[in-house]
Amino acid sequence: MADITLYTFGTPNGFKASIMLEELGLPYKVVEINLRKKEQKEDWYLKINPNGVIPAILDGNQRVFESGAIILYLAEKYDAERKISYAPGTPEYTEQLSWLMFQVGGLGPSQGQAHHFRIFADARSEYAIERYYNETKRLYSVLDSRLKESPYLAGDKYTIADIMHFVCVNVAPVALEIDISEWPALKGWMERIKQREGVKKGLGVPKGAAGAEEVAEFMKKGRARIDAMTNTDRY
Repeated sequence: MADITLYTFGTPNGFKASIMLEELGLPYKVVEINLRKKEQKEDWYLKINPNGVIPAILDGNQRVFESGAIILYLAEKYDAERKISYAPGTPEYTEQLSWLMFQVGGLGPSQGQAHHFRIFADARSEYAIERYYNETKRLYSVLDSRLKESPYLAGDKYTIADIMHFVCVNVAPVALEIDISEWPALKGWMERIKQREGVKKGLGVPKGAAGAEEVAEFMKKGRARIDAMTNTDRY
């Protein structure tokens, strides 16, 4: 029996875990970690996630931190029927694992840096903005190429590989003003996934998180703040 507590906030990384839990239909408790108040750096939370970021889970006494690890842990322990994952030892599993690493080592960090320099940085750097925007778009082209030949990233069905990438692609139009229609296969994939009930529910965790309009306004103000700065390439 699952005894899961999810520690999260309304960010793409947080949504990976909540979508996964909803897709598997697992019962879980939610503890909101307010990033604006730096709750993720408090001593009690560092005992759960020593890296001081979200998400993390406790499953009984077992802690799991880092979104990729959470996704793999939940799939291995609770997706025995392989509803949204492939079984180890199969070619599809290896493909799935490759795309998981692509997100963890590629799209996640690159798009995260694009968000930082375009919305949250304390100084404006045209070099950094251009670098990470271009790399994010290049990685979207890689995804688009794959999705032209396969309905989902790992194969013929929706899996954890799709969850990991979806949360990034879904926020890009609002955060970075990236037009996903530039990549038709990627856009079609994103629209299909957005219709899933588990995804809809997962994007609403934690309850009371900012709605779409509030998030869009927050991102807009962040970009305007950066635009008002004098360029510096000290980064």
